Amino acid sequence: MKELNKIRYWIFDLDNTLYSATTNVFEKIDKKMCDFIMENLNVSKNEALKIKKEYFHNHGTTLNGLMKKHEIDAHHFLEFVHDIDYDFLKEDLELNLQIKRLPGEKIIFTNGSKKHAKRVIERLGIKNNFDKIFDIVDSDFIPKPGVEPYQKLVKKYDIICHKSIFIEDIARNLKPAHNMGMRTAWIESDDPYCKKGFDGNHIHYTIKNLTEFLKQTNEKIG
Repeated sequence: MKELNKIRYWIFDLDNTLYSATTNVFEKIDKKMCDFIMENLNVSKNEALKIKKEYFHNHGTTLNGLMKKHEIDAHHFLEFVHDIDYDFLKEDLELNLQIKRLPGEKIIFTNGSKKHAKRVIERLGIKNNFDKIFDIVDSDFIPKPGVEPYQKLVKKYDIICHKSIFIEDIARNLKPAHNMGMRTAWIESDDPYCKKGFDGNHIHYTIKNLTEFLKQTNEKIG
């Protein structure tokens, strides 16, 4: 971990990265997506589930597929699907401490919305660590792993790629970051979609627990 001494830009994905996938936040959002598709495309629940999955896999996000295929209003979609109860997300004091100890800038890079990101980090008690959130609106609704969002992120915050690390739960989303010269860390998952694209060549660290990884990093770079 000595090479992490030079890192000055700590870039974090949001969902299933800054909190565990076991909290099922995304399960609630998934349900809202299905409801949105049923209401706006006038289809059955089964058809909505099929559409949601197909668009997610083929277009990077369900929203991207809906925009391309049905000209859905993106802002309306984001407002609808992120209208969930966040109360079951608990404050994480240790995570907050370890992020705070990291030297340099901390940035959230998400395919979700800023409003959603702010609600999540507020519930986790880590919001004071992040004054930079790059969301799907900032990327003109082009989702990861398209290269454009990474380029826009770097330009917006004047990020020096070889002094950066990107931490993310979907393996293939790390490839553009690696190609741009960033260090990469994958939140290990048994989910086939999250594992897709994992070949080890573009992933420098595999993480079982984010807080523990950051703690070990802080101890090494001291």
